[in-house]
Amino acid sequence: MQVGNFQFSYCSNIHPGESWEATFQNLKLYIPRIRQKLQWEGPFGIGLRLSNEASLDLEEEEKLHAFQAWLKEENAYVFTLNGFPYGDFHHTRVKDQVHAPDWTTAERTNYTIRSFQILAQLLPDGMNGGISTSPISYRHWFKNQEEKAQAMEQATSNLMEVVTALAKIHSEKGKFLHLDIEPEPDGILENSDEVLWLFDSWLIPEGAPELSKKLAISLPEAEKLIRDHIQVCYDICHFAIVYEHPANTFTKFKNAGIKIGKIQISAALKLNLDENRSELHQKLLPFAESTYLHQVVGRRLDGSLISYPDLPQALEHIQEADEKEWRIHFHVPLFVESYGTFFSTQSSILNVLSELKNHPEITEHLEVETYTWEVLPDAMRLELGESISRELEWVLQRLA
Repeated sequence: MQVGNFQFSYCSNIHPGESWEATFQNLKLYIPRIRQKLQWEGPFGIGLRLSNEASLDLEEEEKLHAFQAWLKEENAYVFTLNGFPYGDFHHTRVKDQVHAPDWTTAERTNYTIRSFQILAQLLPDGMNGGISTSPISYRHWFKNQEEKAQAMEQATSNLMEVVTALAKIHSEKGKFLHLDIEPEPDGILENSDEVLWLFDSWLIPEGAPELSKKLAISLPEAEKLIRDHIQVCYDICHFAIVYEHPANTFTKFKNAGIKIGKIQISAALKLNLDENRSELHQKLLPFAESTYLHQVVGRRLDGSLISYPDLPQALEHIQEADEKEWRIHFHVPLFVESYGTFFSTQSSILNVLSELKNHPEITEHLEVETYTWEVLPDAMRLELGESISRELEWVLQRLA
């Protein structure tokens, strides 16, 4: 949906199903319903999640043409893809495997390039398109700095393959596309400093010479291609969990010449640890579910941070923890700020939307991403179509 300077939608990773058939059926079921609830009469933007399996299906000309025909019939369009989860994302134990295969692998590279080739055929003329992706890998898979450096070297080379493909698409088809790397807790990239490290220590010094040689272009031209085609997916939940203030992060990226390709609008769970901790433990148990990782980052009185890889591990230490606040990687509904004892990081969303009103050049793509409806405690669940509509309406009211 065009809202001012922004393309706006929700991410379809909220819907279960890995095949293209299941993905398409969900779109046909929910897009008309949500449009009607919002009373949206103009073109309806879609943030499409394509698994690897679905991307292979949609490569088939007949299926792609059928989807294009449906988009035209529904007055809808695709401007962004979620290319982070490669495989099963619902009804199975995901946890750290959401990063697999990571950016050290040909599987991740080929899947991403294939997805871009599909997006290039779906994207309306005159519009840029992006795909959000993994923060390189999961940091706890690497035993030492040497293993991490080897991973970064291979990942940088694979990312240059993507830049090469995107430069070719731009040259041949006139479609400008960007890969939006999404930092998250316990990813190799989890905060703004580590994004700067990616560019300053790897993409520019290591990637640019490789790209320069591959494309027979100068180093400055190679660096420009990298900065154009590799951008950041700023997930508000993820940056809130590591206690970053949006205005500071946006300024840091701007000063470093790093672009934000997409902002994912999402909220994390937060709580103060000055309450009865036994009671907090009991109330947090329903959130310690087995599908997704729910990393916890605590902040001490002196401002220092401590991380727990998942909520169950954090709960083991809740009685003796010296933190004053916890923020939990659990995508809770946007439109609710308080859950009794608990709160959300909704204020970070409001800060981001305020920044966008004053600086609309920050990004062009906005995507609501609350994918945890199925694993929310019962008291927080709504019918799915109503849930999506309420989230979109909440954001639309604040962008107006």
